[in-house]
Amino acid sequence: MSAAAAPRLTSGIVASVLLHGGLIAAFILLRPPPAPPAPPMIRIHMVAGPAGERQIGVVQDAAPPVVEPPKPVAATTPPPQPKAAKPVAKPKPKPTPKAATQTATKASETKPQPQPTAGGGPTGGKGSAIANVDTPGIEFDYPGYTNNIVSQLIRFFGNFTGSLEAEVRFTIRRDGSVDPNTIHIVTSSGNYTFDQRALGAVEAAANAKVFGTLPGGFREDILPVTFRFSPRIIR
Repeated sequence: MSAAAAPRLTSGIVASVLLHGGLIAAFILLRPPPAPPAPPMIRIHMVAGPAGERQIGVVQDAAPPVVEPPKPVAATTPPPQPKAAKPVAKPKPKPTPKAATQTATKASETKPQPQPTAGGGPTGGKGSAIANVDTPGIEFDYPGYTNNIVSQLIRFFGNFTGSLEAEVRFTIRRDGSVDPNTIHIVTSSGNYTFDQRALGAVEAAANAKVFGTLPGGFREDILPVTFRFSPRIIR
């Protein structure tokens, strides 16, 4: 072997040693640490209990639990309310004959006397003249007052000849006046002149206030009147 080949062989051996040494060192350093020791094992010996005596019978299901029904709650009735005592009316003192006479005298002095009704008193029942006066919806049984309405309207209408008839409606107030807005023709005669004379008769009687106040026994404040102008009563 020549002198030049000897150094090359030596360097190759050294490199091989270093390489193998590095691999061994890396294996040692990178090896995982050893696992921790396992806990000690404990051995347990289990012994079964002695078997009981065998019994003959039928297997029954467990009885259902007994549920007690809810107790009825007694209805509470409110206590009766005490009835209020009725007030006892005090007896009125009886007036002495002398005091009663004085009271009647004072009452007659202070009470206004009713005004006389126009037309006078009753004229012996409802005749043919009263039949021409109608009070729709109101019972008016005062023939004296009704006869006065007939006589006054005939007086203001005047006499005429013919067979025409017309009905006029109007309202008399409590004081005997007539509401002018209520005077109107209900049933026309077909003759303009005759209808105007009928309306004029009612208006003239209303302006003259000849009907008088309504009777004291009549409770209504107004008296609706339907009057029939007919030749049977105008003579």
